[in-house]
Amino acid sequence: MKERFEKIDGVAEYNQCKVLNAMRKNRVDANCFSASTGYGYNDVGRDKIEQVYADTFHTESALVRPQIVCGTHALTVALSANLRPGDELLSPVGRPYDTLEEVIGIRESVCSLKEYGVSYRQVDLLEDGTFDYENIKKAINEKTALVTIQRSKGYQTRPTFSVQQIAELIKFVKEVKPGLKVMVDNCYGEFVDVVEPSDFGADMVVGSLIKNPGGGLAPIGGYICGTKECVDRCAYRLSAPGLGQEVGASLGVMQSFYQGFFLAPTVVAGALKGAIFAARIYEKLGFKVVPNGTEDRHDIIQAVELKSPEGMIAFCKGIQSAAPVDSYVTPIPWAMPGYENEVIMAAGAFVQGSSIELSADGPIREPYAVYFQGGLTWYHAKIGILTSLQEMVNAKLITL
Repeated sequence: MKERFEKIDGVAEYNQCKVLNAMRKNRVDANCFSASTGYGYNDVGRDKIEQVYADTFHTESALVRPQIVCGTHALTVALSANLRPGDELLSPVGRPYDTLEEVIGIRESVCSLKEYGVSYRQVDLLEDGTFDYENIKKAINEKTALVTIQRSKGYQTRPTFSVQQIAELIKFVKEVKPGLKVMVDNCYGEFVDVVEPSDFGADMVVGSLIKNPGGGLAPIGGYICGTKECVDRCAYRLSAPGLGQEVGASLGVMQSFYQGFFLAPTVVAGALKGAIFAARIYEKLGFKVVPNGTEDRHDIIQAVELKSPEGMIAFCKGIQSAAPVDSYVTPIPWAMPGYENEVIMAAGAFVQGSSIELSADGPIREPYAVYFQGGLTWYHAKIGILTSLQEMVNAKLITL
């Protein structure tokens, strides 16, 4: 893995420069770390972190707030702010992530986009996991207002899309219908490459701060980077019409936002190394892994099809027991809010639910795939994988 690790370190070095230059350009100083309360008027640190994100992702504007509670919330804000009654949302990459099904209204839910008069259409991927351009063109109509592209695989075993693939898709849909807005769910993909979807015409890139860009330090938050028009609408939806980005106290989290973002390129590099290590080990044991041990990486998630619920439980037990927090806890499947199937999650994290920290999870359904990600350091990710392997041996699910 030495040669691949060297390439990952090269990407991390480039992205470190990118983040550092954005912070230097915006004259970040100790005053940016001061807490604000109440309305949060004149919060310099909050305003500058948004400009740092915009400069790093090469966008006109950004919304980076602790009031965005998770990635699903960030995506919901972006969608609901930029879709009106009578509009249609199109997913040209097939089924969206589980928690977005209720947001959209694929599964009935109070306050879904469907309830507010927004229709939805999707075009499934071709059998080889590529875009079905012919049917995407047919699906775009006079009502289509926004295209959503999920970069990462979510709880599917399809390949993650590269930035170059996403760039081609953005170019295609905008040629079919000029003026069409494109949102990219960037979760798990930030800093994996030296470019982002926003470099290739995405009107919005959206993610969570307890994933890649928070660097393991941000305790909460989400971001939306994009055109000024789109981000302004998102700010009005997050707070209230007429208020927008002018309000929203930072509540003392700004230092962790800045420092986490600064560390993110290195942390992501460690997570990528852990993912490759997991793929190389489990594919040698006969399990299907996506991506495999030699394919290029486009996010930090490693899917491993473990063939049974017992395999998922044993794997997650190993990840949990290798955690610095709650290592004594045994993960079990449960009916997690927003998911159709029971989900098992292993995450002994300093920040609850942080998936840039060592974690593994998956829905209890065929093909019984577990999704491993994170590790604030490569060494911790390595230990976690070896511990998962030990639990698989203990459960007599594999023989070494």
